[in-house]
Amino acid sequence: NELEIAGLRGRGGAGFPTHFKWAAAAAEESDVKYVVANADEGDAGTFIDRMIIEGDPHALIEGMAICGVAIGARYGKVYLRSEYPNAELILETALQDARDEGILGDHFDISIALGAGSYVCGEETALLESLEGRRGEVRARPPYPTQSGLYGKPTIVNNVLTFALVSAILREGGELYGSLGTERSKGTVVAQIVGAVKEPVCVEIPFGGTVAEMFRKHSDLEGVVAVQAGGPLGGVFAVEELDSVELSFEGLSESGGLLGHGGFVCYDSEFDPREESIGWMKFFRDESCGKCTPCRIGTQRALELLRRIGTENEKIGDRQLLDDLDDVMSSTSLCALGGLAMMPIRSTMKKWPASFGGMNGE
Repeated sequence: NELEIAGLRGRGGAGFPTHFKWAAAAAEESDVKYVVANADEGDAGTFIDRMIIEGDPHALIEGMAICGVAIGARYGKVYLRSEYPNAELILETALQDARDEGILGDHFDISIALGAGSYVCGEETALLESLEGRRGEVRARPPYPTQSGLYGKPTIVNNVLTFALVSAILREGGELYGSLGTERSKGTVVAQIVGAVKEPVCVEIPFGGTVAEMFRKHSDLEGVVAVQAGGPLGGVFAVEELDSVELSFEGLSESGGLLGHGGFVCYDSEFDPREESIGWMKFFRDESCGKCTPCRIGTQRALELLRRIGTENEKIGDRQLLDDLDDVMSSTSLCALGGLAMMPIRSTMKKWPASFGGMNGE
């Protein structure tokens, strides 16, 4: 009830209302349930999960313990990115401290599992496959993890930041947290601003205002020509657009972007839209789990088209073919990797057409 009053939405990228997910798992009848923290922070420019684990690991532990009580789970697991060795050491020490104090124990305990470097394991069902010792491939849904998750048991998978916010909400009250932000995006956003700025910034502020206002107050836009919000799958904005983009889930989405995990990567005058687009698609091709055809084949075909478009090798119909591929991938892929892979390409080609050898996509 407190989470519903707070209006908390998952901070891992999808923005799904947390109370819906928890209520679904709580309603399931099972002698075994799991609470899983997704600490496989793979989006470019994001580091808040690492900062929380290294700086305040008990915020994560407390949030997971609260979830355990709420849904009736006895087992917790943290799926931690293997590139975070310091976070692993700090978290293991904090877990042992919590056991010594009786906060963790037979009633509810947490263990750490290390990821193996797969970007797609940031998706909750691929993460569960990896936890079970299999190749990290996305599962078809339904059933959802709240019904049949880890080892077929009801499971909550939330991001580290989400669990940390749960701790704050239960401490301060859902009404106070829900009073912050906007009507549809309640609470706070943790923005991580990196790239072509004087120094990286990580700031927690209420939702609302514009993205440009956030930059002016907490960072700077001097020399910045473009900003990608929401990780590699997010849309790309020309810097002059940011004054009209609301800092919220809906504001970024309605502007053709994505809040994602709160990363804002800035580019300076050396930004090459075409080369960046090819780089993004190559990354998606390499990181596709291969489970579904639209993503497995689509990312490769899109990469081939992007390498031709804007060169003397471009063929008549290539741009239309890319649009058709965008439609197929966006509407039929099993997860967000394939479903959103064309978002940064779409926005970049629209806003910097000259870089692709045409005007307005012609």
